[in-house]
Amino acid sequence: MYVQWKRLNRAGLTRLQNEIVPLLDRTRSFRVYCSHVVPGLLQTHDYAAAVIAAYGAFHGTPDTDVDSAARARLARSRVLGRRGRTFAFVLEESVLRPGVANVATTAAQLDRLQEVADLPHVSLGIIPAGAARPLWSTESFTLYDDAQVGIELLSARVTVTAPGEIAVYERAFAQLSAIAAHGPTARARIARVREAYS
Repeated sequence: MYVQWKRLNRAGLTRLQNEIVPLLDRTRSFRVYCSHVVPGLLQTHDYAAAVIAAYGAFHGTPDTDVDSAARARLARSRVLGRRGRTFAFVLEESVLRPGVANVATTAAQLDRLQEVADLPHVSLGIIPAGAARPLWSTESFTLYDDAQVGIELLSARVTVTAPGEIAVYERAFAQLSAIAAHGPTARARIARVREAYS
C-alpha cells in the first residue's frame, strides 16, 4: 500500500503517531534501519518534537499539535519495555550528529541511545561513516516480524506485505547490520560523538 503523507496528515500529527500503535502491539520482532534520524521508538520528547516540527513544516501541516504528537510518539515507545519482544536497530553514523535537532537536544538523544543500548532485548548497530559496504544507504524502513515492512519515503508511506518483497528488506537489513558496530564498539562510537557536545 502506498499512501501519500498529505492524505495521512489530514487528521493531524498526533493521530498520525497513534495509528501505528496496534501494529506495534502485535509485533514481537522489530528490525529497524534509519539513515536520517534516530528511530521514533528511541526518540526523546525534544528530539521527537524537532523531527515532527520539521516534517510538518516541509509538508505544510499546521504545527498546532507538535507537542501532543511528540508525547504520542513517546507513549508508543513503551513497547520497548514489554516482555517477549526483541528490537534490532541499525543507524548510519551521521544520524548521531545534529541535523534537524539542535546540539543540546542531540546530546540528550545520544544519552538516551546509550541507555537503550544496555537493554538485553535491544541490539543497536552503528554503521561507521566511510565503511566499505555492500549496499548504499537507503530509505528508512522497519520490519515488523516477518509479516510487513514499513518504508518512509519523502512523499508517502509504503507498506509491503508480499513475501518476496519482504525478503528483499530482510536481506538488506542483514547486510547493513553485518557492517555495523555493535555492543561496546557501538556505544563507544556514540560516546565519542557525545563528548563533542559536552
